[in-house]
Formats: sequence, structure tokens, C-alpha cells
Amino acid sequence: MKIIGIRFDTLHENQNSELIYRQLTKLLQMTDNIAPSMEIIIENKPFNPKDLSNDIPILSLKNMMFFPGIPTPVNIGRAKSLKLIQDMQNQEGLLGVFCQKDANEDDPGIDGHFSVGTASKIVNIIQENEDSMTILLLGLKRIHLDEITVTKPYLKGKVSIREDIRPTKSDKEFKAQINSIRDMTMQMLSTRMGLPEFILDSLQKSKDDEYLINLAFSSIEAGAEQKQEVLACDDLKERLNKLLSLLDHDVQLLEIKESIRKKTQVEIDKQQRDYFLQQELKNIQEALGGGIHDIETAEIKMKAEKINFSPEVRDIFNKELKKLERLHPQSPDHATQMTYIQSIISLPWNSYTKDNFNLKRAKKILDKDHFGLEKVKERIIEHLAVLKLKGDMKSPIICLYGPPGVGKTSLGKSVAEALDRRYIRLSLGGLHDEAEIRGHRRTYIGAMSGRIMHSIQKAGSSNPVIILDEIDKVGKDYKGDPSAALLEVLDPEQNFAFHDNYLDIDYDLSKVLFIATANTLETVSQPLIDRMEVIDVSGYILEEKIEIARRHLIPQQMEKHGIPAGTFDIPKKTLGIVIESYTRESGVRGLDKKLAKIMRRVARKIADKENHPVTLEMEHLHEYLGPIEYSREKYQGAEYTGVVTGLAWTAAGGEILFVETSLSKGKNSKLTLTGNLGDVMKESAILALEYIKAHASELGIDEEMFENWNVHVHVPEGAIPKDGPSAGITMASSIASAFSNRKVRKGIAMTGEITLRGKVLPVGGIKEKILAAKRSGIKELILCRENKNHIDEINELYLKGLKFHYVDDIKEVLDIALIK
Repeated sequence: MKIIGIRFDTLHENQNSELIYRQLTKLLQMTDNIAPSMEIIIENKPFNPKDLSNDIPILSLKNMMFFPGIPTPVNIGRAKSLKLIQDMQNQEGLLGVFCQKDANEDDPGIDGHFSVGTASKIVNIIQENEDSMTILLLGLKRIHLDEITVTKPYLKGKVSIREDIRPTKSDKEFKAQINSIRDMTMQMLSTRMGLPEFILDSLQKSKDDEYLINLAFSSIEAGAEQKQEVLACDDLKERLNKLLSLLDHDVQLLEIKESIRKKTQVEIDKQQRDYFLQQELKNIQEALGGGIHDIETAEIKMKAEKINFSPEVRDIFNKELKKLERLHPQSPDHATQMTYIQSIISLPWNSYTKDNFNLKRAKKILDKDHFGLEKVKERIIEHLAVLKLKGDMKSPIICLYGPPGVGKTSLGKSVAEALDRRYIRLSLGGLHDEAEIRGHRRTYIGAMSGRIMHSIQKAGSSNPVIILDEIDKVGKDYKGDPSAALLEVLDPEQNFAFHDNYLDIDYDLSKVLFIATANTLETVSQPLIDRMEVIDVSGYILEEKIEIARRHLIPQQMEKHGIPAGTFDIPKKTLGIVIESYTRESGVRGLDKKLAKIMRRVARKIADKENHPVTLEMEHLHEYLGPIEYSREKYQGAEYTGVVTGLAWTAAGGEILFVETSLSKGKNSKLTLTGNLGDVMKESAILALEYIKAHASELGIDEEMFENWNVHVHVPEGAIPKDGPSAGITMASSIASAFSNRKVRKGIAMTGEITLRGKVLPVGGIKEKILAAKRSGIKELILCRENKNHIDEINELYLKGLKFHYVDDIKEVLDIALIK
């Protein structure tokens, strides 16, 4: 093809000349060769396949390709390409135009090009500079790059023609495809280029299907890979399907842009400029939700690449991500799917913190933070030692149970610090929905993962220390039993594949160190207890409480209340009075409150610039804490017959209790029980009375008394519910004391279950009961002989000042307890 002149009349001779005219005049007017007023006359020479029989020059383009039949301007800047164009200026030969795969590559070989390109001819050189030029190329035929034969001074290679596979003329589907392409191309060109009506009308009437397809291909805005897929397609119908897809996307984008332009097309001045830009951005975000959606999806993919998924989890993630990509951003399911995907990538899959195996450091940290609790500390050090030797093991599930305020929960922080692990506290008190542990299924509205998975997300590692606080206060209702859901969590043989209903993917919890806390094991299900290593955390004796107060509580309260260190002190003797006379507990929580009360008084005096004692003496306690709240004289009940001191275990620690028996004249010997007693405790009283009746003669009691006297057994503090078998020997001693008129020895207390035969059985909570006895000033204890094993395990410090009597039968109890 050669431009030999200009003539406007020829535009009506060729139905496609209008578009060629528009493109050529627009480009050629940039040069001095043709004046704007001139007209174009095009002389076409038929395509000769022989022109491709020899090696032809190869022109590499970046991000650009075109179909035959459409003149296209091309900017040339590379030295090889400039040399090629200079050599081709005075020749009539063809060159092969191919798009390279990587736009950043300067010297691509045959593997660096897309395989299908266009045999083209240079129409004209529009603009030429020292280091660049702009040329006009016209595509003639689709060709395949077979091989590169020459690389210098520019590429040459062998090519072969790619022929089109055309449908029959009667193919209705093909005609429908052509009409669709014509309509969308006209819509796109009219919107994007603003072509005049006469050109659009000419295009509408055009019967040159091939030119129409090539024009549509040249007009779309698509990536190189997408255009190459269309260009390489030999089957014309299949090529049209691919082209229609790209055209549809292009037309939709143009419509949205036009809609945005109309929304934001307002008359603005200098002061309105900022407002206009903000409104336009807002409209773009509303209209191009898909664009924002693509950005979010890309961010998720980038995050996912950094996560150490297992192959199974990555397959599931990719499947769910594809599902998200298919959803429209305005779809109700989009937000749900996005939340689920983000839940997956927020978990620390196979990410672990490194444990610190320095056993001396761990022991130092545990001793610094907590006074006492030797069993727990020893267990943690043992766990560290095994980890250090073996390198890997399933983490144990430890359950600390004991009264409130002894440091069970705070111990978890110290364990995490000793191991250099993350620390998470999970409160289970009042939990009554199984979904809180396992999560909800995604089919529910507002579904979310369970607390276990939330804790792992929060920790950011798969081996944190998780405190399951107040596990004994988990409830159950129609929503399920959370304790049953915890069975899988706390079973080392199962939790390597914990299944959360929302996540629906197995997660490894075997490296997590779970520490459960409870005040009592009575409300914890037996299967759950079997899965845990139970460690008894008993209360503190007076000496331990004094040390805890001196080391931890007083410095903390002084700091909280703004009292400078060294300006106030509470000596050990005064602390002992505070503990004995103002608190009655196993832990130190009540003591902490009393110390806070003292510090508030001191802070007030400092703020008012009043004098305050630097050292708090015993005589100051009434001013700072008020009158004494508890008296140690409470235990003394030996002045009356029928009053016996017993020992009881409660969730708040050990306590002493009194069993009082009185006799009144009446027929039929009625037994009355009061004091808010439970069924088991009532049965103990009946057993005790029956035993005394059966052995009256041995005890020196007149048997006729049982027929003429009513028995009333009462346990004081009637508002507090009481139950359990451990008051059996106490009730038997009280009834025997009342009938025999023998008082009980001073300073003695007892605990143990009885049988109808008079045997004494062992009971639990021995350490707490011992501490309660020491707090109350009791010196002697009567226990079942089998309970001696429990006494041997207790630190001698707790037993100091106590005398133990071990018995097998109730007769031994009465011989020891009752004055002869």
C-alpha cells in the first residue's frame, strides 16, 4: 500500500475509508509532507504469500499488538528497532510485528515473544528524531513465529501464515456475533472517540466483517495476554466469543466512567475544587466497587503468600478465595465470605514462638512473682526439662484448683514469661453456649469462630499459654454443654486436629499450654477432669501471707495510691493482726482490699498535709480499719456439753464449724435437724444418732433416755448451705456429749465420715481444713488414719504447732475428744 495523493471523493467508494481517513489524517497532519487541506488516496496492492517465504525482519513491541487491516502508529526507541526501520524505508518488503511477553526485557529471544503476530508494512514515517521515531504500520496477515534465524543487527526469523477457519455463510450464530460486535464497537467508539454521525452510519452499513472484527480488536483496552489469546485464535467463531467478552468489559467500564462524569460534571470555581475532587472520588468508589474489591482481594493474596499453610489448608483457602472473587461486591454473601477469608489468614498457621529452656531463669521468674505454690512451679520446671531434652512434646493440660485469691490466674502470666510465650486469659465463668467454644456454622447470620480460635488469633502464635479461668463455673442449657465441647480442646490425643464449626478446618492446638483454674472440682464433669493434670493450690498460712504482703501487695498498693516508696511501712507484727483480726480467707484478696483501705487513708492525709505514722503500729489499726471484724475466740465452745468443733471445706477455703446438740423431754424421741443442711449431712446426723443408740451401754448412757428425750442438732450460721459427709464424727461426738453429759476437750477439732458400724472414713480438703484450724487457734485434730497419707505430703511449715490423732473407729474419737 502506498499513499500517492489526497482525494476526498474516494471516501464514498470504500465503505471503510472514513475510519482510515480519520486515523491517517490525524497522524499525517503532524508532518510537513501532507497539508491539512489535502485528501487521502490509497493505492492497495494485493497480499503476496511469497513475500513471507524468506526470512523477514522481526519488530518487537511492548504491550502492543494489532489485527490486520488497521493502520496503527508505533513509537520506536530501541537501537535494534531503529536500525530495522531505517533499512526498511526504501524497501517494499514485509516485517513481522510481535509483542514481547516481558515489557522490561530489552533483548527478547523467541521465547520472549508471543507466538502469533502480524505481517505488516510501513505506511509512512510520521516523525523522526535522533533517538526515536514514530511510524505508521498497516497489518496485512496473521502469522506464526517459527524460529529466529538472525539476531544482529536486529532479529530476523521464519514465519508461517495463520489462516482463519471461517463458518458457513448460513451460520446464524456467526451473524448474531457480528451484529453484537458492530453494536458494541459503535457504542465504544462514539463514547471514547466522539466520531461523527456519518462515520458511525457508514460503519453500521459496512458488510466487511473481517475489517469490523479487526477494528473492534484495535479499539479495546485490554492486556497483552488477553489480546494475544484473541489474536492466536484461528477459529473465527471462537475468536468472536473471546472478543465479545473483552468488548463487553470495555463497554461496561466506559458506561460507568460516563455515569461518573455526568454525576460530577458541575460548574466549579477555585474554592469548589477540593469539594469537587472529593465528590468525584466518592462516586468512583461507589461505582467501581469491583475495583476496590480487586484491591482487597490482591491484599489478601499477598498476605496469604506469607503464611505457612499446609497443602490441605492452602487448597481450601484458594477454593474459598475463588468463591469470593466470583461474588459481586454488593452481594449479601460477599461480606460473609470476606469475613471468613480474613478469619483464615488472621490465624498463625504453623507459626510458633521459640521456648526459652533456661530452667534457672524460669525458676527465678516463678519464685519472684509467686510465693509458695511449690507443686505448680515444680511441674512447670519438669515440663521445660522434658521439652529441652526431647525437643517436642504434646503440651499438658494443667488444672489448678483451690480457694479464691491464692494466685491461680496470675500464675499463668508467670508461666508465659518463663517460657517466653504469648499469654491469653479466657474467662469461662457463666459460659453456657457450646458455640462459644466451637463457633457457629457459617450458615447462621452473624456466625463467628469460637473463643479458642479468637484467642489463637489474638496471641499471634500457635503455642501460647492460655488460661481457662473459672472452668468450674461453666453452665449448660438448651444451647448445649460447653464442658462437652472442651473435651476435644483439652484432650492431648485429639486437640492436634481441633475442629471449629465456623472455620471448618482442623487446627493444631497440641502445642498450646492450657492452664485451667477452678475453685472446686465438684461441678466439673468427670471426663473433663480425666483429661487434665489436677494440682491442688491450697491457701496460705499466716507466715506466707505476711511474706506475700511485704513482697508484693504493699509495694503495689503504695504505687497505685501515689505514696512514695520509703515513706510508709507496715511491720510484720501489725500485718499479722490485720490478717487474723480483719480477714478470714485462704487467699490474700481480702487482705489486699484491707491494705488498699489503709493506703487510701494515708494518701488522704498526705494530700491534706496532715501528719501520718511512718510505721503503722497495732494501736493505729482501729483508726485505719475500724473495729476488729473476726475473733480467734470463735472456736472455743468447750464450756457446754454437746458443742463440738468440726472442720469443713468450702470454695473459699477451709472453715471451722460447730455442731450443737440439745436434749428436751418428749415422747417418741424425735430428731430435729436445723442449720440449712444438705441431704448427705442430714444422713450423717441420723447415722450418728443410730450409732449412739446401738452402743449406749458401752458409752455409759441410759437407754431409756432415747425414749423420753427429743434430740435437736443444729449447725450455726443457718443462712449458709452446708453439705457433705465430713461432719459425721463431729455429729456423733456432739450427740454423745449431750447424752453422756461429758464436755469436749478444749482446742480440739475433727473431720471424718462415719458408717453405721462406727468406722471412720477419710475425707478431702485436708490442707484447707488444717489452715482453717491454725487460723482459729486449734491445736489438736482428729482425722481418719487413711488421711495420714495426705498429711505426709503437706509441707512441715503448715503442720507446725498441730497435734494429729489418727483413728479408725468412732469409739477412738470419743475417747480422745470427750472428757472422762
